[in-house]
Amino acid sequence: MSTTLYSMTLHAVLTDDGDALLWGLQDGNDIPGEKFRKLLFAWHEPSYYGTALELRQAGELTVTVLPAEMVLPFFAEPNLMAIFRWEGGEEGAMGLLEAAPLLLEEAKAGRYSPSYDAFRNGKLAWTWEAVGEALAGLDWERLRAAEGIGKEMNGLRAAFSAAVNAFHYTDVAAMSDLRRDYPALFQEGQTSAYALTEEEWLASLGWKPDTAPFRPALQLLEPDEELDEWRLRLVLQDKGDGSSLVHVRLATDGHASGAWPEEWSSYILERSPGWAEMLAAALPSGDIGGELFAEPLSDEAAWRFLTADSRQLLNDGWNVMLPAWWEAASKRKPRLRAQVSPEAGGRGESLFGMNALVDFDWRIAIGDSDLNEAEFADLLSRKERLIRFRGEWVYLDPALLAQIRKLMEGVNKDEGLSLQDVLQLHLLRESEQEKLPASGRATGEEPEDEDRIKLEVELNTHLLALLRKLAQPSELTELAVPEGLQANLRGYQREGFTWLSFLRQFGLGACLADDMGLGKTVQFIAYLLYHKGDASGKRDSAPALLICPTSVLGNWQKELARFAPDLNVLLHYGKGRQDGEAFRDVLQHTDVVVTSYTTALLDQETLREIRWSSLCLDEAQNIKNAQNKQSAAIRTFQAAHRVALTGTPIENRLSELWSIYDFLNPGYLGNQRGFQHRFANPIEKHHDEERTLQLQKLVKPFMLRRKKKDPAIQLDLPDKQEMKVYINLTPEQGALYEQTVKDLMERMKHLEGIERKGAILGALTRLKQLCNHPVLLTKETAMSEESLLSEERRESFVTRSAKLERIVAMVDELRDEGDSCLIFTQYVGMGRMLTDILGAHRGEPVLYLNGSTPKAERDKMIETFQAADGTGPGIFVLSLKAGGVGLNLTAANHVFHFDRWWNPAVENQATDRAYRMGQKRNVQVHKFISLGTLEEKIDEMLESKMSLSENVISTSENWITELSNDELRDLFALRQSW
Repeated sequence: MSTTLYSMTLHAVLTDDGDALLWGLQDGNDIPGEKFRKLLFAWHEPSYYGTALELRQAGELTVTVLPAEMVLPFFAEPNLMAIFRWEGGEEGAMGLLEAAPLLLEEAKAGRYSPSYDAFRNGKLAWTWEAVGEALAGLDWERLRAAEGIGKEMNGLRAAFSAAVNAFHYTDVAAMSDLRRDYPALFQEGQTSAYALTEEEWLASLGWKPDTAPFRPALQLLEPDEELDEWRLRLVLQDKGDGSSLVHVRLATDGHASGAWPEEWSSYILERSPGWAEMLAAALPSGDIGGELFAEPLSDEAAWRFLTADSRQLLNDGWNVMLPAWWEAASKRKPRLRAQVSPEAGGRGESLFGMNALVDFDWRIAIGDSDLNEAEFADLLSRKERLIRFRGEWVYLDPALLAQIRKLMEGVNKDEGLSLQDVLQLHLLRESEQEKLPASGRATGEEPEDEDRIKLEVELNTHLLALLRKLAQPSELTELAVPEGLQANLRGYQREGFTWLSFLRQFGLGACLADDMGLGKTVQFIAYLLYHKGDASGKRDSAPALLICPTSVLGNWQKELARFAPDLNVLLHYGKGRQDGEAFRDVLQHTDVVVTSYTTALLDQETLREIRWSSLCLDEAQNIKNAQNKQSAAIRTFQAAHRVALTGTPIENRLSELWSIYDFLNPGYLGNQRGFQHRFANPIEKHHDEERTLQLQKLVKPFMLRRKKKDPAIQLDLPDKQEMKVYINLTPEQGALYEQTVKDLMERMKHLEGIERKGAILGALTRLKQLCNHPVLLTKETAMSEESLLSEERRESFVTRSAKLERIVAMVDELRDEGDSCLIFTQYVGMGRMLTDILGAHRGEPVLYLNGSTPKAERDKMIETFQAADGTGPGIFVLSLKAGGVGLNLTAANHVFHFDRWWNPAVENQATDRAYRMGQKRNVQVHKFISLGTLEEKIDEMLESKMSLSENVISTSENWITELSNDELRDLFALRQSW
């Protein structure tokens, strides 16, 4: 097409993609592309006045490319400068200028439909609907013949489609709606659509209603008393009467025959060739005489039609009529069940440990029928996929039958199933189960497959009773409290010790995971006493082994001596520990061996040789990394029963839970890689609720977890619970402590009067600071911000002080439970250290109040900590003098005295910052005491009131300066037993 501007001529061609290529000539010469674009689109805002349009070289011409979506709007209203005039003379220009506004209006008004031709070529495009009144006036023949419109108007159709997209499908939401409403538009590989007429195709999409009075369907007829063969036939279902079916014989060339209403004939005549083409493509051939479905189907072909061909036809928009029983039969998968023998787990056949073997018989359920192994083998020998069995049709999927055979072959029937397998299968019977591999163990490494056969288990009465008791510990018959126990057990504590003993009966590992402060220690001590000997007093063949962090070794010794003085306890720790024959000899007179995780690694050869009566890990999260040497060494220790004590079975990742359970009951949760695939990844990354429920079911029988917030527990606790936490010095602290005492005693030989008193008080302060952390004595520089952020450096710093290591662990546990705490210390340096370490470790704000804190900042801290909505910081470090009185801090329900003031009244005042009016929770008070040091000795004096009156001790520390040199040495010297 062309027009003139004085001596200028404008030319345009539509490409098959709908783009317009434009150029101009002046006096027969090409107008430079940049100049032409600038002049022509001077007022065309959509193209940013031509600047956004591409220039393309076409031979010697430089053309401007107008994108397809701009073509119709531009030619509908060619907003050119006044100096441009369309002069006509060429049919293409006039035809396009005439068609553009009309087609643009059709696109805007939504009068369009999907292009059938484009769909058959794998594209989504739009075309105008059948020519209505608006388009009737167009000279369509002239448009088709016009130069520049595009072959058979492909360019014009592409421009129209682009305009439709620009008006209606420019955003993701609109395309999502289209995909949802017309999913068939986006399905690839629909070769059967080629055989449809355009009207049928639009009707199959749901874009237009189907005007035919019937709907075609393919019907599968099953063998019966009259017809002993499978048959497939084409029927037409009356839309007005769905029960009325007309059988149609269809030749491969599309010719249809049969008896149908006269008004149906025109539709059948038009559509039957497409039906024949589609069905011939979708279904396997083999028909005789050129007629589709003339021959009966073999069992194999019927099975293929039910399972595959019918689905494809449904996807292609066909109606398929299958036998009424098929839907239920196809969903009814064969089930493989292991029926546990009646004797397993009874008095006649005891169980011990996860690897105990259980006799069983195979049962295979198909439909409503239950087959034994022989009956199932007979069924397989028929090699049929669809059979009538015991009065009902049964669908035998070869893939599922192969799985059943593989499962049965993978479990050695002569050996039986392990108790571990039986428990897993029973606990997950209502959830998706992983297929047991050839070993019979569920590792979870197999890929997911919803069609996989699930191995089920049918328990006998003995095992059902065991599982019921595991699920409901409160229903166990409580054991009598051992006579030697010097404690009154609360109800839930008796339940805990009974539960531990119940699992010991079966050799099943137990994780006691009560909240901090609920008495895990005394429950385990009751367990130890109960199993010290049988009714005749006979001792177990070997003692129990208790492994705990170094920081609580002394605490365990104290608690064992306090609650069970009849137990013979051996501390296996330090330079003087024994090995070899000497170690075995001393075990003959020992009930409990207590050692640390570090020592357990160093002495693994010695400890591995003994089969312990029980092996208990306190603070079991210390083996959370299953790969480190310490964890690996402990897993090799032998024991009749394994116990884990922890308030935090999961600190950060589910792999930590796996590590504890793999210690308790090796292999129960599969190997680590399988557990990660089966549970950790779906739960941690995708919050998979089903996997979470499955893991809970597996974990629950072997974990007893009670929380302080449980109503039954809260009612049973005192309002304020005080406990002493005994902690060992580290080797570094011990060496510095002894050197400080030695230096003081040397100076005492030469000092008198006020100088002597000053030296004693100075040494007293240094020793107390040293019990907190050696850095307070060595005056090393504080940890840098970079060091605090490094987990490795921070851990190295923390482990130099057993006190600091212990408080980090306890704060972790209480914060994970949503509790808050106050931490009191006398020393500003210690307060800053606690604030920095806990803040970096927890990744949360920690408040610190001391004597130099301005009043305004102090008030703000208190207000923040006491926030009514519970969103305030949960850790508050305070100097004892600055924060010990006058504050209301009832948001906390834990109080730590990191170092002792030795004045009960002062300590109680500090505790009462949390334990006061307004406190709605039970308050737990933790008093840290370094074993073997003056902290422990003065605490003993306070408890027993020996030689000195309580008033003297609690008034000040000056009484210490009046002691003789020998008395000073007795008070300060480090007890060598620690």
